[in-house]
Amino acid sequence: MKILVCDDDDVVLKIIKLTLQNAGMEPYLANDGRQALKHLHENEHFDLIITDIHMPYHNGDEILKLVREEQQKKTPIIMLSSDGEEEVIALALKLGVNEFIKKPLDPDVLMKKVKKLLR
Repeated sequence: MKILVCDDDDVVLKIIKLTLQNAGMEPYLANDGRQALKHLHENEHFDLIITDIHMPYHNGDEILKLVREEQQKKTPIIMLSSDGEEEVIALALKLGVNEFIKKPLDPDVLMKKVKKLLR
């Protein structure tokens, strides 16, 4: 499984990378929105996208719009954020995110949601 992981927090990226690798998955890492968009343009297919909502250059909502509107893909997307406000969650769901995880990140919660979406 090819999974794009976008987060500007290096610790979060490492946790997600190790969690996914231990489950036999192949993470592609991006530490800002520009790198995330580069991965999306260079790779034809990701099985899942995990993205932070607030990142330098391009936010997670911009990545969502690209995948859903421009590329017309139904790739499952998990949105991460330390901002768990109702309006942020509502916006993410409106834009087409499949799951929302509030930080701090719990690897067990992440894997439950990843497995659910990849069934």
